[in-house]
Amino acid sequence: MLQDSFGRVATDLRVSLTDRCNLRCSYCMPPEGLEWLPKPDLLTADEIVRLVTIGVERLGITEVRYTGGEPLLRRELVDIVTRTTVLRPTPQVSLTTNGIGLARLAAPLAAAGLARVNVSLDTLDREIFRKLAHRDRLDDVLEGLAAADAAGLRPVKINTVLMRDVNDHEAVPLMRYCLERGYELRFIEQMPLDAQHGWRRENMITADEILAGLKEAFDLTEDDPVERGSAPAELFLVDGGPARVGVIGSVTRPFCGACDRVRLTADGQIRNCLFATEESDLRTAMRSGATDEEIAERWTAAVRTKKAGHGIDDPAFLQPSRPMSAIGG
Repeated sequence: MLQDSFGRVATDLRVSLTDRCNLRCSYCMPPEGLEWLPKPDLLTADEIVRLVTIGVERLGITEVRYTGGEPLLRRELVDIVTRTTVLRPTPQVSLTTNGIGLARLAAPLAAAGLARVNVSLDTLDREIFRKLAHRDRLDDVLEGLAAADAAGLRPVKINTVLMRDVNDHEAVPLMRYCLERGYELRFIEQMPLDAQHGWRRENMITADEILAGLKEAFDLTEDDPVERGSAPAELFLVDGGPARVGVIGSVTRPFCGACDRVRLTADGQIRNCLFATEESDLRTAMRSGATDEEIAERWTAAVRTKKAGHGIDDPAFLQPSRPMSAIGG
C-alpha cells in the first residue's frame, strides 16, 4: 500500500498528461502562457501506462484521474485510457478537462472505458469567459458538456472557481444551469497555485460565502457526511434532492486528514500534495532501467514522507514553484 506516516493510504492517483493548455485562465497562468516542459522530459504514453500499471497492480490504486494542463491535448489520450481500463483489478478512470475538444472526443473516450468527466466552467457569460480565459471558447465548452452527457459520461461534474468582483454573482445562475441539465456542480475555493503568485486570501471567495449566496435561492441540507469519506467536496442536497452541489474549501476547510490522493506529473515526478515543495523522481529511475519492483519501492518511500497538511495557514508557507498547469489537478 501507499501508506504515509499518519496512516493515510493513497488509492486515488492523479496523472498529468501534459502541462500545456489552450486557455489562459487568470488564476492559473499569465495571458502569454508559460514556458512548457521540453518534449523529451515528458513521459511517453508507454511510460505513463507502465507507472499506472505499477500503481494499480502493486500499490493498491483504485482510481485514476487524468489531468493536465489540458489532457485533451494529448494525442494518445484515448489509447492511454483504453490501456488503463483493461488493467486488473480495473480502476475507475475519469478525466478533468476544460471541455475544449470534448465534443469530438466524448464518444471515443466513453468507448475506451472512461467513467466520467469533470469540466471546468467558471461563467456562462461570454465576455467574462473571454476576460478570464483570454480565449473566446465558451460555446466549445458548453458543447463538450452536452457531448459528455450524451456519451454517458455521468455524472457530468462542473468545477467552478468564483473570483471576487469578476464572476462571484454567477453562483445561482450556474446552479440553475446544472439543475436543468442534470450536471453536478462543484465550487472550489481559489488556491495559491497561479504562476504569477498573485493569490491573496482576502480576494478569495470562501466556502462560507459560496454557501451563503446559494442559500438565498435554494434550500441546502447537508448530505450524509459518512458517505463523503475522503472526497474533497462537502455535499449538500438542493431543495431536498436528489440534486446535489459540492463545495471544496481547500483553503478554509482543509480535508488533509482524510486525503487519499497522490499525483504524478507529466514529467514523471511523484507529488504528495498540490502544495508540496518536494517531488520524487520516477522518470529517471525508469529510464535508467529500474524494475517494476524498484519503482514501487521508490514510490512507497515517497508517499511515506507525506506531510500532515498543506500548511497554508502556517506563516512559513511557501507557494509551490510549479503552477497548477504543471502539477495536474
